[in-house]
Amino acid sequence: MTDSLIVPETPPAEPSARFRSLMATFPSGVAVVTAFEPGGRPWGMTCSSMCGVALDPPTLLVCLRRDSPTLGATLLTSTFTVNLLHSGARATAELFASGRADRFSLVRWRRDGDRGGPRLIDDAHAIADCGVTRTVAAGDHVVVFGEVSEVELRVAAPTPLLYGLRRFSSWSPA
Repeated sequence: MTDSLIVPETPPAEPSARFRSLMATFPSGVAVVTAFEPGGRPWGMTCSSMCGVALDPPTLLVCLRRDSPTLGATLLTSTFTVNLLHSGARATAELFASGRADRFSLVRWRRDGDRGGPRLIDDAHAIADCGVTRTVAAGDHVVVFGEVSEVELRVAAPTPLLYGLRRFSSWSPA
């Protein structure tokens, strides 16, 4: 028996387009990463590149665009906040992906001391404040490692917002 080889009918796309297609098939949760710049101005961006790294010390990582003002603020203050969005927060995910300058005037948020960035109190089912411990340049992004200093679980049984196959979704209740 021989192995079958699937030959594409169209010419292959450039590597970055193929990679984007690959990653579209890997659904993930949706977060908004936020930070304050030293003068107090809030910044934030939608992020689906986030994962846990270690339990001791509690560490996670986020991947932020190299030219992002959110990354700039994060690096200047060495703090950021991860807001894990619930299934009803699709509009907020789209808003923070849009780059609109007035995004923080369109959502409710609060500041909790100097631990991190703005907390999206209506849209997040869980929030983590982090201190930057390490960064690694990776192409057009920077991987930011953060030691988690505070966790706020806002919903007992969350229904997280998911993104995959170029669309938003959520788990149906069990």
